[in-house]
Amino acid sequence: MNQEKIGKFIACCRKKQKLTQEQLAEKLGITCKAVSKWETGKGLPDASIMKDLCSILKITVNDLFSDELINKEDYNKKKKNR
Repeated sequence: MNQEKIGKFIACCRKKQKLTQEQLAEKLGITCKAVSKWETGKGLPDASIMKDLCSILKITVNDLFSDELINKEDYNKKKKNR
């Protein structure tokens, strides 16, 4: 799990949803500094908000930790290869 790649993925997904860091932070009830930390790879979202984050970004938790959008078939293949 690469924090920097995950952070870039979060930023990309946030921008696709046309959200600013501040808007995303507001929806999650956190500070925009926290969102900035994720996006710069200096931290990861707390487990307690991951489900909500993924819902807002329209991704799955698997997508988040894979730092890419993956379909279920590809996920199962990756899972078998580990």
